[in-house]
Amino acid sequence: MKRDLLTFSDWHSESFKALISLAQTIKTTPLAYRDALAGKSVVALFEKPSLRTRVSFDVGINKLGGHLVYLDSQANNLSGREDNVDVAANLACWADAIVARVYQHETLQMFAQASKVPVINALCDRFHPCQALADLLTLTEVYGDLKDVTVAYIGDGNNVTHSLMIASALAGCNVTVVTPKGYETDVQITHLAAQLAEHNQTTLTVSNDLQAAQGAQVLYTDTWLSMGDTTPLEQIKDTFMPYQINDQLMAATGAQYVMHCQPAHRDLEITGSLIDSQYSLLMQQAENRMHGQNAILVNLLAEPNVE
Repeated sequence: MKRDLLTFSDWHSESFKALISLAQTIKTTPLAYRDALAGKSVVALFEKPSLRTRVSFDVGINKLGGHLVYLDSQANNLSGREDNVDVAANLACWADAIVARVYQHETLQMFAQASKVPVINALCDRFHPCQALADLLTLTEVYGDLKDVTVAYIGDGNNVTHSLMIASALAGCNVTVVTPKGYETDVQITHLAAQLAEHNQTTLTVSNDLQAAQGAQVLYTDTWLSMGDTTPLEQIKDTFMPYQINDQLMAATGAQYVMHCQPAHRDLEITGSLIDSQYSLLMQQAENRMHGQNAILVNLLAEPNVE
């Protein structure tokens, strides 16, 4: 029976930790997995532009012995040409999996319903599970046991925040989310993440006050405007600037590291000096996108499911 990965919200802690462990194994012993996807083809359908997601999937699938077909729905005039259900059903006739980076989560749900092969969420408006797996893989590499680690996400409550809250609860990591008023995370997703945190004996704190980030070991941020949001920067800059991750905030919270899913806008949500500093985990996160995604592909296509 095929399985999709649209979000980790329906996963168990043991399964998610096993996926992290698989990603670590693939990363440290890549030659053992060089034929894991031999003879398999994956279609990557992107409605939104990408650097890390596209390249990490393409290179990663090649390292696993598979073949990737990239479709840019805008450049190839696929957008609106036919119904999503027909697109997914047709792709499933030829491919062994579909990786989709889309504007609306509902598009992924339609793909999953229509496709007989696994559908993997490479980003949508509500979730970014591949990024969250890379983040928790990175934190596991840095800290090992995450039970006493707190990550403070500071900025816009968005798809990255949602998946970070969910994945952290599954991995046993505490999370504090600090957003400006009016830019909070989705209420339903936050409630779900809080339930997962309680079940897995971690904490989830949600606040508009930067004081809530005190004591966090890691500060995490994202762009203030999500891709596709046409709001002029000047309209929100005054609201978000107090939430910038900088040396002063690092000192005030006592944090050891900074994270950012990228693309990063230097000296806006995070200072350029911190991006380039010894405290930065940004490139480790970026590298781990490939290893985490390879673990997902191996789990869904090449090994018995860990879930």
